[in-house]
Amino acid sequence: MEGNLVRLRAYEKSDLDAAMKLINDEEITDLLGGEMLAYPVSSIAEEKFIEAAAVLSDKQKTFVIETLAEPRYIGTISFNAINWLNRSAGVGIVIGDKSLWGKGYGTDAMRVMMRLGFDKMNLHRLWLHVHDYNLRAIASYEKCGFKREGVLRQEHFKRGRYHDTIVMGILESEYRAIP
Repeated sequence: MEGNLVRLRAYEKSDLDAAMKLINDEEITDLLGGEMLAYPVSSIAEEKFIEAAAVLSDKQKTFVIETLAEPRYIGTISFNAINWLNRSAGVGIVIGDKSLWGKGYGTDAMRVMMRLGFDKMNLHRLWLHVHDYNLRAIASYEKCGFKREGVLRQEHFKRGRYHDTIVMGILESEYRAIP
């Protein structure tokens, strides 16, 4: 699926080198959650991740984000914890090419993902978690229509202290009301 700046596509084995640069860049992983990202990731582990992303799953769908102008890997986006009964899913995104930060690529990718979730997968709600210090991401999510739903107080330890994790979500009706 395509947006104005990006295309979402399946992972390929040829994405391993670009994925390794992203997953082992401390400035990038500092903005993400998860204990496994607190430590360097081996090419063996990342190759297994790519292979797992290629397998059809009812609970998770992971895609590469690539630029339209010059098709190249710039990040990844996924639906996590898909709940078909309640028609909801978590969303995770990372733009690994820091030269593209703040230029609309993440917002465009999220809009494509919202279109996929609401228009094709018939989901009712998308949600995500974002650390309170990731102001650029929070602004992007709000631009896409996500609302702040709650705060997990001091849930994340990073940079020598505890930080809040903000829970954000968007309902299908809110997505449909976006002009």
